Amino acid sequence: MGTFTTKDGTNLYYKDWGKGPIITFSHGWPLSSDSWEAHMFFFASQGFRCIAHDRRGHGRSSQPSDGNDMDTYSDDLAQLMEHLNVTEATMIGFSTGGGEVARYIGRHGTKRVKKAVLISAIPPLMLKTPANPNGTPIEVFDGLRKAFLADRSQFFRDVPSGPFYGFNLPGAKPQQSLIDFWWLQGMMGGYKNTYECIKVFSETDLTEDLKKFDVPTLLVHGSKDQVVPIVAAAEAAAKLVKDNKLLVYEGAPHGLVDTYRDRLLADVMTFIRG
Repeated sequence: MGTFTTKDGTNLYYKDWGKGPIITFSHGWPLSSDSWEAHMFFFASQGFRCIAHDRRGHGRSSQPSDGNDMDTYSDDLAQLMEHLNVTEATMIGFSTGGGEVARYIGRHGTKRVKKAVLISAIPPLMLKTPANPNGTPIEVFDGLRKAFLADRSQFFRDVPSGPFYGFNLPGAKPQQSLIDFWWLQGMMGGYKNTYECIKVFSETDLTEDLKKFDVPTLLVHGSKDQVVPIVAAAEAAAKLVKDNKLLVYEGAPHGLVDTYRDRLLADVMTFIRG
């Protein structure tokens, strides 16, 4: 682990495990690099160098009032990658982290990037608009903000207990350990930061960023994703990214990084080595 200070004085916490070809991991909202530890452990044991950071306002990184936007997130990542001399990396992003990877490539290009993996990712745009009729209505995100402000701690239990892992679906068996781990990570984040990130993940248009992808890209999404519905996400992204492979996990929820972890690790390994 280590810390790095960005140009605006924000301290970013990061993990840097193993040696070999580099894989970077960008986490989802409102989580932290801890959400990637099992994946990092696997890849590090297979001869890879794994780097994951806590996004500003999340985990153990600083909680500045400003910079809670996708441009700043991607610029923070760019500075960290330069600091660690990252080259030929496979960039993996989950959910909001997929947006971070997309904006990074859109703003900073692929001189340090070999491949990209977007898992349950938000691009191109979550919000329903006249140009994006399959998106999610703004009222849904307003409801998230209302629940957050009413009782953040309870809200951060309700999300993983329900739609995030699909535990609200018929026949599902809730896994309390996953729910507790999600809640713990979320509560480590800054109140203002994680609140403002709702706007970031829901309203940031990453369409033009996806058009700038010029590296092989793997898109993985669950057909039962209730948080980032596939029709406005991976299915739309696949029409914008030049060189992509789309894997749809039938019946999988948003948090498939955990509930389908073994399958995911195998698929990502095949992609990286292919």
